[in-house]
Amino acid sequence: MATAMPEKGVAATRIWLVVAIIMAVMLADQIMKIWVKTNFYMGEDLPITSWWHLKFIENNGMAFGLELWNKIVLSLGRIAAVALFIWFLAKIRNAEGLRAGFFVAVALIIAGAAGNIFDCVFYGKIFNNPMPPELAVAFPPGGGYAGWFEGRVVDMMYFPLFSFYWPEWFPFVGGDYFEFFQFIFNIADASICVGVGLLIFFYSSDAAKAFAIAGNSDKNGEDDRKNGKTK
Repeated sequence: MATAMPEKGVAATRIWLVVAIIMAVMLADQIMKIWVKTNFYMGEDLPITSWWHLKFIENNGMAFGLELWNKIVLSLGRIAAVALFIWFLAKIRNAEGLRAGFFVAVALIIAGAAGNIFDCVFYGKIFNNPMPPELAVAFPPGGGYAGWFEGRVVDMMYFPLFSFYWPEWFPFVGGDYFEFFQFIFNIADASICVGVGLLIFFYSSDAAKAFAIAGNSDKNGEDDRKNGKTK
């Protein structure tokens, strides 16, 4: 008969699982980005199949090229989000009743956010930004193209699965060209989306339980401090 794994064993397994996923995703993400950055000129499009291209672009904003906030604010926000997720995992690492897939999902989100953080923090200092068709180089003599926390995120995954023109009679968009999927993204973006998708569709109950455990942990810690003061 199988026996339950001790709490320390459960926590260690969860930590190693999370660390392994984060390292694997970040390594794959950075290898792909650096290869594209140094082998493609800006805007270069390499068709792999009719529905999958590698197309080099950069963006100053969020996933899939969205631009919503100031660059430095966005970079610091990503760092704060990763720190919050790591704190959250530390709180629940010994919790019972949480499935391994929940920790996988959270690890994918952390890995994706951290992968894009690396671009924002370091790429402006590491690379130059030449005009096409010249290729970027690492550690150029004249310095990088931006300061710390102001680097641009490298995107390359492009999946134009299908496209068409809307009929002229169609309201609002009649005659317009439509392409699915027009966004260009990277491995880090995909990791975040997969992690969020897993949480929503498969591990929402685990997430609710984890938040409750983390909240109770804080409350118990506060109660212990109060009791310690009143003794």
